[in-house]
Amino acid sequence: MNDMNDTQWKRDAMPETVDHQTVHTVRFEPVGVEMEVAEGETVLDAAFRQGISVMHGCKEGQCSSCKSLLIEGDVELKKYSTFALPDYERETNHILLCRTLAFSDLTVELLNYDEDLMRRSIAVKEFGATLTKITALTHDIRLLEVELDQPLRFWAGQYVDLTIPRLDITRSFSMASVPSEPGGQTSLAFIIKKYPNGAFSSQLDDGLKPGDRLVAKGPYGTCFRREEQPGPMVLVGGGSGMSPLWSILNDLVQSGEQRPVRFFYGARTRRDLFYLDEFAGLTEKLPDFRFIPALSHAEAGDDWTGETGFIHEVLGRTLREEALAGEIDAYTCGPTPMIDAVMPVLQMAGVSPERLYFDKFTQAVR
Repeated sequence: MNDMNDTQWKRDAMPETVDHQTVHTVRFEPVGVEMEVAEGETVLDAAFRQGISVMHGCKEGQCSSCKSLLIEGDVELKKYSTFALPDYERETNHILLCRTLAFSDLTVELLNYDEDLMRRSIAVKEFGATLTKITALTHDIRLLEVELDQPLRFWAGQYVDLTIPRLDITRSFSMASVPSEPGGQTSLAFIIKKYPNGAFSSQLDDGLKPGDRLVAKGPYGTCFRREEQPGPMVLVGGGSGMSPLWSILNDLVQSGEQRPVRFFYGARTRRDLFYLDEFAGLTEKLPDFRFIPALSHAEAGDDWTGETGFIHEVLGRTLREEALAGEIDAYTCGPTPMIDAVMPVLQMAGVSPERLYFDKFTQAVR
């Protein structure tokens, strides 16, 4: 941690009030960034509000992406999973920023941080939205399209919280859209997987209709495309993990950057695949591009001659055979078990930890 003088962060006076709320100062080390947090507001929400982008994932105390070390200050943690923050780590002053409430000025050491992420921070805002279209991509995956009342700025790979106000249901979904307009996008698309008892996804066929009003809040997410980095790009997804990766891939195409790209996508059977024609068309725009779908449970009627097995197995075989030259940027998005299996494979392939970007799709807790 950087050396600093106590007077840089410690307050002797009573805390300030903003709109009759008590606020405290949070200092993030080793980056030296300061911000305010109101009592009753989590540290992560305060960072979002002020456009300070720190590492985060589920925002619900389930994934450990925002785990940090409390150096000084008084805090209380809202309910969280001990898988994300085991008791022995809590006893050594580790905290989850998404669960942390401040009751004094704080100094927090970020265990994981990305200077490029902090440089490209965008303040989280709320936007009214109108549903325009829902399209079936497979038997259980839908493309949801909305029109925002105002433009949203985001980076390819980020997500928003979507709310159905009349049902009071909120879920997080990654944009499949490309942030092509400098001032922000008003038209957004989301690739969403349906679940039998999914509170939001169960509305996609029978509940939601064009013209329905929604609320979008964001942008969130640290798994966005890093620009102008040399070397190959490896994308790995499954299910609705296609959504942020589709945004990242097409953002790369629009940028004009030329680099080797390998896109791995895991599915159970042939009927779980989509966008095959679109992927074929991308081979004309990217000179060194391969889309590598794999079926883990190929059926007799699939007439499948492509890769079989779990996607992390196919990823490992392919990277060993190809031996891509240069430092790899790897992006992986999808269910937690898939990412947990993929990460060691990428590390064994020599991908540097600082160039491993992931977005775990965790189960909603509300």
